[in-house]
Amino acid sequence: MPPEPAAPLATIAAALRRERERVGISLTELARRAGVAESTLSQLESGTGNPSVETLWALGVALGVPFSRLVEPTNDGVRVVRAGDGPRVRSERADFTGTLLSAGAAHLRRDVYLIELEPGAIRAGEGHAPRSVEHVVLAAGRLRVGPETAPVELNPGDYATFPGDAPHRYEALTPGTFAVLIMEHP
Repeated sequence: MPPEPAAPLATIAAALRRERERVGISLTELARRAGVAESTLSQLESGTGNPSVETLWALGVALGVPFSRLVEPTNDGVRVVRAGDGPRVRSERADFTGTLLSAGAAHLRRDVYLIELEPGAIRAGEGHAPRSVEHVVLAAGRLRVGPETAPVELNPGDYATFPGDAPHRYEALTPGTFAVLIMEHP
């Protein structure tokens, strides 16, 4: 597997500071709410560190914003994301990489990701904001996905949707599994 491009650290740092200040809480309080070490959060806000998907999701939930608001640079023009490019963030618990393809405008509240998974550890997702919905279209491989209590198996071309506000999972059943994930947020 080729080396991972660096996470969009400057974008993440600016977004964390911006959103924390918008909410009006201290670094210490945000770290407490997200269950993240204060030193980790301090490093992320200074543009250093190596944030995982789990850490960024926890921070987004604590700030009341979608994951995408923390990783996508602002851009008002045409945007093309070439295969292998884009803000990629790896999981610390599974062989799972998420690449944000498009964040929804404030009034649309949808984000589009390309996700890549390999067999092994299961990517367990905590519930996101209430009334969040996940839509998955499998492009290659085989995938077990959905609520922890009722996951389904997908083959290439299959589509599944499920509540994103309850614990859920992503499990690659074959090497080279990848899918498009669309997140809807209230």
